[in-house]
Amino acid sequence: MTYEECLTYLYQQLPMFQRIGNAAFKKSLDNIIVLCTALGEPQHQFKTIHVAGTNGKGSSSHMLAAVLQQSGYKTGLYTSPHLKSFTERVRIDGQEISEQYVIQFVAQHKTLFERIQPSFFEMTVALAFKYFADEQVDVAVIEVGLGGRLDSTNIITPEVALITNIGYDHQTLLGDTLPEIAGEKAGIIKQNIPAVVSKKQIEIAHVFEEKADLVKAPLYFATDSFEVNYIASDLQQQTFEVHKGSESYLLQLDLTGAYQKYNLPGVLQTLAILQEKGFAITPQSITTGLANVKALTGLKGRWQILSQSPLTICDTGHNEDGIKQILAQLQGLKPKQVHMVFGAVNDKDITTILTLLPKSYRYYFCQAVIPRALDVQELKQKADQIGLSGEIYTSVAEAIKAAKANALPDEVIFIGGSTFVVAEVEEL
Repeated sequence: MTYEECLTYLYQQLPMFQRIGNAAFKKSLDNIIVLCTALGEPQHQFKTIHVAGTNGKGSSSHMLAAVLQQSGYKTGLYTSPHLKSFTERVRIDGQEISEQYVIQFVAQHKTLFERIQPSFFEMTVALAFKYFADEQVDVAVIEVGLGGRLDSTNIITPEVALITNIGYDHQTLLGDTLPEIAGEKAGIIKQNIPAVVSKKQIEIAHVFEEKADLVKAPLYFATDSFEVNYIASDLQQQTFEVHKGSESYLLQLDLTGAYQKYNLPGVLQTLAILQEKGFAITPQSITTGLANVKALTGLKGRWQILSQSPLTICDTGHNEDGIKQILAQLQGLKPKQVHMVFGAVNDKDITTILTLLPKSYRYYFCQAVIPRALDVQELKQKADQIGLSGEIYTSVAEAIKAAKANALPDEVIFIGGSTFVVAEVEEL
């Protein structure tokens, strides 16, 4: 089996949320339990940190992995979805899993898959756990795919669980209200295991408190202990002042999205708990790790500068909160004009998101090459109703090409609206 044949098998034989959306989501942990039992329970052969949340879970996972790597631990990192290559999902110390390992895993366990009929995501989670066990990692940071309670990753027993901010996303699967969505995320809080919530959101704090009480888990709202204030930024990094009790210090972060301010308290609180548990994490490794997250882990697509003159930026933020943060950051650049290359998926409340977008921007509507993409004609029709002006393009590449042709050197091009639009940016 070649690598291409292997990927074709994975994508075509098994339902894949990334491609088709809600139909691929399984509301049960039965398959992943059976699968991992057959593989010898690899998920219990190394230490883990579990990360859930609506926005910020990917960035927070990469930050934690960077600091653990910098601290000298052999560190696994499991994230989803991938941008360019399937192998991005599974890394050790920033290095992607080899294509050869993926081929061997699929070939060796094909009969097992055909018996159990796992989803694409269940298979990928099992692959990650087996790889981390085989490679004998010291610790792995495991990002939840969707929700928490019924996510395939939720069969681990972590050292600590981190839940980043809660907002509206995947309502058809997770619930229509913030407390309902928070309840699904709170599903990763386990018996006697410390849980951190990055940001105390008054309307949903009780959801986490009730779940933590039920399972006797120590609960930390990170913003109760850590106050993080933005100081300055350029296009490569930003500086924050951190206050914890009477202590204060400066931290530099090479992830430049304004929303990282909301992720840092949760990351710092999680690291403090790991230190209490005996992890040898020094202040220096925290400082160096956070200043070099992209280099250490290979993170892409988070407020990523692609080129200058015109300044061209992409970001994978795609739900209401994520788009609001992106727009605030674009506003902070004080651009003469923004040329926005924009596409979406068909299972989002796109009208709500479109109403957030400024009418003064020039839009380049497009459609990513996945079945789950929102039809560009429908996107344009909805945008027209709201008063957004722009044209339709046959592909993401064509939309970017048109934006580059129209933008003046002192204007800004932004590419986003969907992870899958960003995935088709050639420069990534």
